[in-house]
Amino acid sequence: LRLLALEGQEELLKRGCIASFLTGEERDLRSEATHLAATIEMLDTSLPVDVAVIDEAQMLFDKDRGWAWTTAIFGVPAKHVVLTGAPSCIKMLENIAEHLEEPLEVIECQRFTEMQVLSKPAKLNDIEAASAVIAFSRRDVLGLKGQLESLGKSVSVIYGNLSPEVRREEARRFRTGEADVVVATDAIGMGLNLPIKTLLFWTTEKWDGKEHRELHSEEIRQIAGRAGRYGLYEKAFIGAFNQWSIKLVAESLKRPIANQISPCQVMPGIALVEQIANVLETNTLAKILKFFRDKMLIKSPLLCSARMEAVTSLAEKTDTYPHMLLSDRLIFAVCHESILVSTV
Repeated sequence: LRLLALEGQEELLKRGCIASFLTGEERDLRSEATHLAATIEMLDTSLPVDVAVIDEAQMLFDKDRGWAWTTAIFGVPAKHVVLTGAPSCIKMLENIAEHLEEPLEVIECQRFTEMQVLSKPAKLNDIEAASAVIAFSRRDVLGLKGQLESLGKSVSVIYGNLSPEVRREEARRFRTGEADVVVATDAIGMGLNLPIKTLLFWTTEKWDGKEHRELHSEEIRQIAGRAGRYGLYEKAFIGAFNQWSIKLVAESLKRPIANQISPCQVMPGIALVEQIANVLETNTLAKILKFFRDKMLIKSPLLCSARMEAVTSLAEKTDTYPHMLLSDRLIFAVCHESILVSTV
């Protein structure tokens, strides 16, 4: 999503707009900017705007970050809100619009590039240019990079823990053809536009932080959708390196898209955090978040409290820096732990 925000800024600049860029890791704030491309956690709900575009709306259901989409969809102070995402979230967005008594127009877009699942398992030495190989660990990504380079391929890599500068350079190398192949984690699945003709799953299993499991159909569809950028290729090819994974991919892409319905997660923003701080007479963020988790009363069936364990754990770390503003500590607390360690 950080790469997607950067790409958004670059596209706006190409079209003559003065655009800023803002994530939890880096910022390029231009004094006369009329547009801003940002990761969703950086949304300023106190800043009225004419139009807000909220991408990857299906992330509303994400167990760890869904609260940020809840905040944006319910609270962005825009005259006009454009939501883009997977069809599985349409019903939930309709429920939200009805609850908020806001009009909602649904425009369903069709994929223009045909997607074909390869029938035979792929082999590393047969991989052609403009291909992506998807793995689910840093070890596998770097191991595949080494194997492909030993076969004479030029390779770029994209995974979550790369620095912003390296991620940007790796994406550029693949876009320009300097790299034949990109080896990536599912980090490329969230809307990042790369000129991929063939996308190959190294495995269809992943560790999700709790268990080693097969990919869900929605995950396979999201990742596979990165192949076959319209205007570059007439057909996209999706494959894997064993017959079982090919079968799973083919079945997932054929399966009807089901509506997802579940309560939207709620996390306190800085205004509410400061209010609780005043009531409790404390500047300890972890204590404030635990109070919110334990005392918040939710009357709407559309909402529920977000999972607070990871954020509270990071808040405890930021509380060891009492000189930091409460607002800054909250920003760090909702960031990935690797960002916190390298930044504080």
